[in-house]
Amino acid sequence: MTAEPTPAAAPPPRVRGSLAVAAGILASRAAGLVRQSVFAYYLGGGAGADVFTAAFRIPNVLQNLLGEGAVSASFIPVYARLRASGRPHEAVAVAAAVGTLLALVTAALVALGVLLAPQFVHLIAPGFHGERRVETLSLVRIFFPGIGLLVLSAWCLGILNSHRRFFLPYAVPMVSSAAVVVALVVTGRDAGGFALARAAAWGTVAGALLQLLVQLPSALRLVPGARPSLGFGSPDVRAVLSRFTSALLSRGVAQLSGYIDQILASLLPIGAVATLGYAQTLNLLPVSLFGTAISASELPEMASATGTIDQVHRAVVARLDAGLRRIAFFVVPSAMAFVALGGDIAGLLYQHGAFTHGQTIAVWATLAGSAIGLLGQTMARLYTSAFYALGDTRTPMHVAALRLLLTGALGYVFAFPLLRALGLDASWGTVGLSASAGVAGWIEYLILRASLRRRVGPHGVPGFVVARLWSIALSAAGAAWTVRLPLRALLGDRPMLVAPPTLLVFGLAYLSFGVFVGDPEALRLRDALLRRLRR
Repeated sequence: MTAEPTPAAAPPPRVRGSLAVAAGILASRAAGLVRQSVFAYYLGGGAGADVFTAAFRIPNVLQNLLGEGAVSASFIPVYARLRASGRPHEAVAVAAAVGTLLALVTAALVALGVLLAPQFVHLIAPGFHGERRVETLSLVRIFFPGIGLLVLSAWCLGILNSHRRFFLPYAVPMVSSAAVVVALVVTGRDAGGFALARAAAWGTVAGALLQLLVQLPSALRLVPGARPSLGFGSPDVRAVLSRFTSALLSRGVAQLSGYIDQILASLLPIGAVATLGYAQTLNLLPVSLFGTAISASELPEMASATGTIDQVHRAVVARLDAGLRRIAFFVVPSAMAFVALGGDIAGLLYQHGAFTHGQTIAVWATLAGSAIGLLGQTMARLYTSAFYALGDTRTPMHVAALRLLLTGALGYVFAFPLLRALGLDASWGTVGLSASAGVAGWIEYLILRASLRRRVGPHGVPGFVVARLWSIALSAAGAAWTVRLPLRALLGDRPMLVAPPTLLVFGLAYLSFGVFVGDPEALRLRDALLRRLRR
């Protein structure tokens, strides 16, 4: 096969931006995995873990509704365009007004969330009764103020991202993970599951405060002279608020998809909610590292495009194509690793202390189910950013609403009737939930792609490129298993010893095979690694 041209030595600005986001996310996700590993050690997959996972998801909707997603969709395009047009004073005024309004709305919703906590618990965890329900209610009331602080941190993220300061806002969640770990270690394993869950909840609140305090000084320096203001008279502020409404609804229906899974999981045997939470932590790693990283760095770039409509569309298509290709290169092997090596990944991170080998298998199976839609789900994030950059927040909202309906219907069918028809135990319901979410994610991606094609013209990653990446990933998985089998026979069930060399071989084989066939992303990654080594 003819090799494609080797890319230039220096990565283009958009690549450097996505690398900065990816580096920040990698740091925060690595800290998050350490936190989850410690959490698994202390709480395993029991009732305390169920309670913490369910309780955190309830107020977390506030962060996802008002936080990064909605702020990015509505604020960054307007703010970035004002700066690109040479109107920095108007940009600062918009930033001040958005920050003020966000603080007021968040304070009101946090108070409301604390008051209505019993109703939230009843809606989101109907399968919880007795002590599990009481403890969940207690944790929800602890979580809400902390999540409010994280929403305010999203304003800082919007400012920093618009100024191409990507690393700090995505790396800062490390401090929150550290706070949770400290809380668990200080409390001690002898305290019991529910006491440990409460300690982890207070650690989460402390971490949220630290996240805001770390980012706020840098954000304020970028908007000198900003003063609290409602700014309703400004057409730019009104434009942000108009987009914010659609973005809020879009994020809302997208979040409800996760909550439907939560509700259905609460009806499964004890431990299902925790299993789904552990698997989702791992599933979100490639989505965040590659989907969020590339989408976040491309949004201000696409939103800053100027010229005629055709020129803007061509600029968006060029960035979209490059971003989709990078996403495919990294997400395809991630999905393959979840299917072929998910047990090693879950065992390495979780299998110690109270976390058993059986729970590792359950997480692996759930991860394999999520791999079905990993690529489509991740690419959909970049498409959503493209719509936001073009000032369209309604299309993603409508598509997200459809995904919500599909998630509910397919999730129920996959987790209950289909399981019974196959004669499987109810504990495998988390596999059905993750697989159904993957199918819904693919449908969301396909609809977004078709809609954007009608608007900006042909684009996307050629099918043969994606097929080639799957072939490379499958070959890499085969190479990894040639190492895994003898190690497993020699060392037994010891993920700490078996997983690292197995995963290392998988990664090196994927990169080597990619370089051999001349994949441009593989060549770029190889050159970047060689430059690092020469230093």
